[in-house]
This record gives sequence, structure tokens and C-alpha cells, in this order.
Amino acid sequence: MAMELKAPILSILNKQYQPDSLIETTFKRYDLSFKTDETGRPILLFLGQKDKDGKIRGERYARRIQTDKDGKVIKDHWDHKGKATP
Repeated sequence: MAMELKAPILSILNKQYQPDSLIETTFKRYDLSFKTDETGRPILLFLGQKDKDGKIRGERYARRIQTDKDGKVIKDHWDHKGKATP
């Protein structure tokens, strides 16, 4: 299932959420769970199907954000990190 994140999922991940939180939602047939940083930006994503224990079996992604000294975002992309809950 390893896939590049597409625009509809990225639109969910480009929003601001509650800082330092774990957010769970669904998108089409996928369950999404992501952690936010101190500013409320999603930085760690689990994408797949929840099992009976509530853990997502699927793929794991990590966000890389690079900012300049003024806090302006220079680079912002998601890296596929492999299987989630192998």
C-alpha cells in the first residue's frame, strides 16, 4: 500500500490542529491518526485500517519542516517511513 500522499489527504494535513495532540479521523476507506507539534501542525501520520485493538495497520509517514531564523517555512514535505504496526 506504500503510496505518496495525494492532495485530498494533504489538505487535511495542511490544517492547524490542537498543539501536541493525537488526532484520529477517517478519509474514504482509510483511518488516519496523526500527532501534532507545539504549533498544531501534523508531524507524524499513520494511514491504514484500524485493527481490533485500535492500532492502525498500514503506513507511517513523518513530516520534515525546515524554517529560517524568522520562522518562515522553507521546506515542508512528508517522508514514507515504512509499515505502521507491523
